[in-house]
Amino acid sequence: MFIFTKMTQIPVKINNKNPRLASYILSQYGGPDGELGASLRYLSQRFAQTDKSGIALLTDIGTEELSHLEMVGSIVTQLTKGEGARSFDKYGVGDYYIDHANGVYPASAAGVPFTAAYLQSKGDPIADIMEDMAAEQKARATYDAILRMSDDPDVTNVIRYLREREVVHFQRFGELLNKLQSKIK
Repeated sequence: MFIFTKMTQIPVKINNKNPRLASYILSQYGGPDGELGASLRYLSQRFAQTDKSGIALLTDIGTEELSHLEMVGSIVTQLTKGEGARSFDKYGVGDYYIDHANGVYPASAAGVPFTAAYLQSKGDPIADIMEDMAAEQKARATYDAILRMSDDPDVTNVIRYLREREVVHFQRFGELLNKLQSKIK
């Protein structure tokens, strides 16, 4: 059972508009290393996990990734709210506007729609956790790239927070991996 609190982990208040930056950040919504894929991956993998603490960890991180999805969607919305076709075109992302206007659509920064092919759920607890560690590093690397593209402090503060959570998730998965590997020795 889940309890939903209608607030993000940290406030998301973006004051400036920038559809191009929004198009980059959108990759962490529905791109190959984004929050949607992470949440679905972990919430699916927990069913094959054999360790009770591993099941709890996958559930906890999977639901936290859903909150990150909310934060990324909020950033994208606030960066584009009230912007029209000409603004999107001025920023070089008019093609996104044609298909989605100001909607938040799960896709990569390159415009590739989200696909379940981004997920890995092997059914082997160790293989899955190693995949999860790699996924967290790829998400961190994507957040690093976004930080290099952004000069908006309202955006970078939230992105830095999300990046830090990826590092923490990597560490927690590493602890679980060590525990699982020690059981097979």
